[in-house]
Amino acid sequence: MASPITSSTGLGSGLNITEIVTALVKADTSAKQAQITRQTSNNTAMISGIGSLRSALTAFQDAMKALNNKDAPSFNAYAATSANESVVKIKSSNTAVAGSYDIVVDKLATGSKVASQQFAGGASSAITAGKLTISQGGKTYDLDVASGATLQSVRDQINKEMSANGISANIINEEGGSRLVLSSTTTGAGSDISLSGIPELTIDGTTQMSGTGAGYITAKAQDAELTIDGLKVKSASNTLDSAISGMTLELTGVSAKAGGATGTPTAVTVAADNEGLKKSVQSFVDAYNTLQKAITSLTSTSRTDDDKLVLGPLTNDPTTRSLLGDVRKVLSEVGAGDQLTTLSQLGINTQKDGTLEFNSSKFTSAMNDKKLGPEVQELFTGTDGIFERMNKAIDPYNKTDGSLATRKSNLDKAVSELASQQAALDRRTESLTESLTKKYVALDTALGKMKAQADQITSIFEAINAQAKKS
Repeated sequence: MASPITSSTGLGSGLNITEIVTALVKADTSAKQAQITRQTSNNTAMISGIGSLRSALTAFQDAMKALNNKDAPSFNAYAATSANESVVKIKSSNTAVAGSYDIVVDKLATGSKVASQQFAGGASSAITAGKLTISQGGKTYDLDVASGATLQSVRDQINKEMSANGISANIINEEGGSRLVLSSTTTGAGSDISLSGIPELTIDGTTQMSGTGAGYITAKAQDAELTIDGLKVKSASNTLDSAISGMTLELTGVSAKAGGATGTPTAVTVAADNEGLKKSVQSFVDAYNTLQKAITSLTSTSRTDDDKLVLGPLTNDPTTRSLLGDVRKVLSEVGAGDQLTTLSQLGINTQKDGTLEFNSSKFTSAMNDKKLGPEVQELFTGTDGIFERMNKAIDPYNKTDGSLATRKSNLDKAVSELASQQAALDRRTESLTESLTKKYVALDTALGKMKAQADQITSIFEAINAQAKKS
């Protein structure tokens, strides 16, 4: 039984027109299609690789930033502890000296809090227009109070114009009327707030308020008073960064008094913190190794089960090689320290795969025997320290307008151009397919007509021969 004729088979010739046209179109476009496919695949992999590299670099820089946090500094050679943090908290720096101290807090530093005279009309009480002068600690600030002002609008004006100077205002509604109350974040004796210039808002911050009059509310601003090992210390602030060399004291409460006039001492101690240093150094090593492993995965080569070579998205990429060289250079450079100048002195060495090895025993020896603890912070976070030099090495590549961002931008343009080339090739494929199909259909039609004519002639000759045989 004959095979049914499909739409791709020429009725006149029996040829498979679709297969012929497809083969001819493929021969014409395959080279360009292979080029576009190859370049698109390479560009896509490169874009992905650059994105992964930038993410790894950003994560490494964030880790260094966290280790260099001024509010929670790492690489401290000493650890300070307080026996009672409800009285005093303590922080130490690398200039501290191991020791212990007894601290008694007699007074906390306080700021000024003053109130105006009482206004029976409440917050809507009218205030005379004029220049309101606020004085504190030898400084004066002038506010122009406009006509039609009220107690509430003056409060809002003070908050708007004086917040940068640490002075704020509010309205307290007490029995019999309302008062404008001002307070300050500035502490210490002599920081009392006074107001002048507008009669009904005049306040003498050194005089206690009485009845409906103005003045300070409870007490004048005062200094903190404490003793350190029996030695008296005064401070305008509750944070003392020079009372004990290399230490910062934060006063949080007054010492309790038990059976006498003297407060109960709080013991604070400072001791070498080798374990804390070790943890910080290990954090740096771990962060660097994470970066190194990420770069290795992007630049390494491997082989498939059938021994085909597979390249990483950034294998042989010159920018990545340059970046890696700049980063590794920082690890081997000599720092500007006194005794501690290289990572190897802390037991940190580069391994064959580029990662860092941290020798705990050598680190302990450097801390205990060579007493290098106070210099560790400077090596990492000091001026021209490892973190600063590492960021200088990375920034030209990873910043917003760095070389990696430029590479990605160029690759994005190339991807767009390849998409345009693909669209043009698709149009050519469609056009060529249509053109060749029409030509082969026309050829098939012509062959069909010729075959029909040939069959007709054959039939005529067969008829003549048949008549000749009968006669």
